[in-house]
Amino acid sequence: MPADLALLATNLVPVALECGQVLIEPGLPIRELVFPESGFVSVVTGRRGDGAEIALIGCEGLVGAVPALLGVDRTPDTSVVQVAGHGHSIRMEALEAAVAGSSSLLRLLLAFVQTLYLQTAQTARANLTDNLESRLARWLLMCQDRLGSADIAVTHELLAMVLGVQRSSVTVAIQMIEGRALIKAQRGRVRVMDRHGLEAAAGCSYGLPETEYARLIGTG
Repeated sequence: MPADLALLATNLVPVALECGQVLIEPGLPIRELVFPESGFVSVVTGRRGDGAEIALIGCEGLVGAVPALLGVDRTPDTSVVQVAGHGHSIRMEALEAAVAGSSSLLRLLLAFVQTLYLQTAQTARANLTDNLESRLARWLLMCQDRLGSADIAVTHELLAMVLGVQRSSVTVAIQMIEGRALIKAQRGRVRVMDRHGLEAAAGCSYGLPETEYARLIGTG
């Protein structure tokens, strides 16, 4: 809403988001939150070098929304830029003041937190029950949603990290999906060739958080 944007506007600072940049360090006080406008950020749980991705945040959300709205100043999770882009940062105290002054802004941010919770729950379900090809298809769809492009800059190493598998397993999964003409893999890049086919490959692991986002927040 315009009034809510006005509450935030004077406190927003343009920022470049560099690939590999850590926006939130585990266990350290959170000073700034980030609204990405392009690129996307992974929320990773676990120790550095041995973590697992639990959520993606792009232009639809706010990095650090969960601890900010829960009133805590730190988290054990890491938020790291996976695809470079740009956005706006805001100081934690500035966001808290804006939320305190606007119930509609609070409801909007809580709606995003609900969709983020569902995304995390779906990730856990997919990791337990789905094969690697379905999980890879889901992740690529989520990336495309946030990038607005069929071309996704991604390495096999990154895919191995976010999916929690060996690099060799990622290579096989990519070959299987590419063999069905759903994607085209190149060095450091994957192009989505058949969006509907990729959705079918992802199955029920994709769509629930996205539908909830459209219902609660909208797509415009």
